[in-house]
Amino acid sequence: MTLHNLLLISIPAVVALCGGFLAAFWKPNHQSRSLIQHFAAGVVLAALAVELLPEIGREHAPGPVLIGAFALGSLFMYGLKFWTEHLEHQDQLAGIRAGIGRGLLLATFIDVAVDGFIIGAGFAAGGETGPILAIGLSVELLFLGLALTSDQVSDRQIVLVSGGLGVTVLLCAVLGNILLAGASHTAIGAALAFSAAALLYLVTEELLMEAHVVQEKPISTLVLFAGFLTFWSIQLMGV
Repeated sequence: MTLHNLLLISIPAVVALCGGFLAAFWKPNHQSRSLIQHFAAGVVLAALAVELLPEIGREHAPGPVLIGAFALGSLFMYGLKFWTEHLEHQDQLAGIRAGIGRGLLLATFIDVAVDGFIIGAGFAAGGETGPILAIGLSVELLFLGLALTSDQVSDRQIVLVSGGLGVTVLLCAVLGNILLAGASHTAIGAALAFSAAALLYLVTEELLMEAHVVQEKPISTLVLFAGFLTFWSIQLMGV
C-alpha cells in the first residue's frame, strides 16, 4: 500500500473523530437527528447504487458466486438483527437507560467495520473506486456521531465512541486492502457483494428505522435525496 493510499484511507477515521467532537458541542433535537439519519441513509444508498454495485459488475465474477455472497451477507445481517434485539431486550430488563444501547452500538461498529472493508476492497480493485468510497463514506461517518447523540449520552461517551469508530474503519480498511490485494476478480466481487447486503441492512433496518421514530416531515425526503446527491456529486467530479 502506497503512502498516498494510506493517507486517503485515513480520511474516514479522522472525519469520524471530528464528528464526535462536533456532537460534543452540538446536541441536535429528535427532529434534527431524524434529518441527519435521512441524509446518512441517502449517502449509503448512493454508495451502493453509484459505486459499489457498478464495481461488482466490473469485476465480472460468476453470477452464482455473487448471489451466494449477497445471500450470505443477508443471513449474517439477519442474525445480527436478532442479536442486537436480544441485547436491547436484556438492557430493558436490567433497567439500563443511560448511555448508548448495546444493540445500536454493536450494529454501528459492525457497519463501520464493513465500511472500512469496502474501502479497502475498493483500493484493492484499483481505479477510482477506493478514493471515491473513502471520501464519500466519510460523509456518513461525520454524521454518525450526531446520529448517536441523545439526552442519556455524555460528551465523553460520544467522543470515545467516535474515536473507536475511527480506529475501526481504519483498521478494517487496511485489513481489507491487505487481504484482497492481488486477489482474483471473483474474490473481490464476492467480498463487495457481501458488503452490499450489509449496507442495505444499515439503510433499511437502522438509519431509516431510527429516523422514523419521530413524526416525519416532508423535508425528510428532500434531505434523503440531498445525501444521495452529495455522494453522486463526489463520484461525478472524480474527487
